[in-house]
Amino acid sequence: MSDEEIDETTDVEDVEEVEIDVSPIAGIGTLVFGKWDASEVTCEDPGIAPYVNLRTVGTPHSGGRHANAWMGKSKLSVVERFINGLMRDGRNGGKKQYAAKAFDQALDVIHERTKENPLQALVDAITHAAPMEEVTRIKFGAVSQPKAVDSAPSRRLDVAIRNLCKGSIAATYKTTKTLKDGIISEILKAKDGDVASFAVAKKEEVQRIAASAR
Repeated sequence: MSDEEIDETTDVEDVEEVEIDVSPIAGIGTLVFGKWDASEVTCEDPGIAPYVNLRTVGTPHSGGRHANAWMGKSKLSVVERFINGLMRDGRNGGKKQYAAKAFDQALDVIHERTKENPLQALVDAITHAAPMEEVTRIKFGAVSQPKAVDSAPSRRLDVAIRNLCKGSIAATYKTTKTLKDGIISEILKAKDGDVASFAVAKKEEVQRIAASAR
């Protein structure tokens, strides 16, 4: 539309209000692990909602086809990104089938306990674990000082998934808990915003530090 076509006399009050959809999750018509419908999942956080991708066909495994693409991770399902996050250096490194099986079984148990779509619990956990602001350091000459900054939506999602995976793995250390048990414990705590969750505790810590650096 050219500048000549814009009516400069239009009053602001005449413009219709547009209601923002807070749940534009990509994943309509897909079944994760062939069982869970992603189309009925909603995201309460309008900041990260456009970045939460649940588009999956069967078992979430892309074979790394987006690895070298610019912002290719946005095309990956958060389910696959979570599974990839479970394969951290150590005893779980490279064991994708093991991580996928543990996550699949964890979703079944979460469904039995909550009587709802376990993907909704996963998205709620990500929402409560995503920090809204962080701290960076700004240097003035030889003096550097911390400064609070808003986190980008994509980074908020990255940090939330990373901390949820770290919490799931940490729950298996020095205990008889399996990786499945760690995932169940972390997601169920995080979806309610419980500070007993590793991811939620890290979020609160980061935001507390950022608040003191404003």
